[in-house]
Amino acid sequence: MIQCKRVYAAVAAGDGYRVLVDRLWPRGCKKDSLHLDAWLRELAPSAALRKAFCHEAERFEEFRLHYRNELAAHPEHWWPLLDKARSGTLTLLFAAREEQLNNATVLAEFLEDELDRQQPGSSPVCYADEAH
Repeated sequence: MIQCKRVYAAVAAGDGYRVLVDRLWPRGCKKDSLHLDAWLRELAPSAALRKAFCHEAERFEEFRLHYRNELAAHPEHWWPLLDKARSGTLTLLFAAREEQLNNATVLAEFLEDELDRQQPGSSPVCYADEAH
């Protein structure tokens, strides 16, 4: 199971494996007080894409498309998270105020699509033709 949660929300027993998926450390959070299992900056959108999106709702669909292309170009960054999601709860942590239109929700959707696509015993898919 994959879920998204603001980094500022309280830790819950059912959060499972908690991963921060933002490129920048969240404002106001001390590194020693934030409960997480990993900080995977490489899963965040590129700096150029993040700046172009600027958290504006009317740009979200374009952001979503470009971010999915970035993810498809680097399966080595997200492939290990599929096992975490298969074996328990994977919580993607983000700092954005907008709880629906953010990189974590796009990443969760992307990972869910990958889980649906894979069959037991399958090997990593080649994404070379999908990244533009």
